[in-house]
Amino acid sequence: MRAVVQRVSQAKVTVDGETIGEIGKGIVVLLGIGQDDTEKDIQYLSDKIINLRIFEDENGKMNISLLDIKGELLIVSQFTLYGDCRKGKRPSYDKAARPENAEVLYNKFVEACGKYDIRVETGKFQAMMMVEIHNDGPVTLLLDSKKEF
Repeated sequence: MRAVVQRVSQAKVTVDGETIGEIGKGIVVLLGIGQDDTEKDIQYLSDKIINLRIFEDENGKMNISLLDIKGELLIVSQFTLYGDCRKGKRPSYDKAARPENAEVLYNKFVEACGKYDIRVETGKFQAMMMVEIHNDGPVTLLLDSKKEF
């Protein structure tokens, strides 16, 4: 399971001109599901993201988490995080989970994040989405539950 994690001042996701998810200060997670991912990956990644100390404390040091600031979370599925561009000019998505499996794990990831005392919004699985992100900092991190990077 892979995630691009961005600290934001606000963000929203729109499908067919309609806003379906919107947050204020918090984190946007662009989430990719791999073919070998399990509930263990969900637990690892959801806990890691919710508890990442990427928000500034009173001294301006990144030392507090999403939970500490009572921030919000926007989770957007993005299978292209498994795009392999090492050969040729067209990415290969062989390591991405099949959509029917990915959707189940995506929903379980959203549910796992919802168990924390924070507001969770989502995009729409397999939809063409417009994602507006006001990256705060900017702060952007790459996470992989298999710790490949």
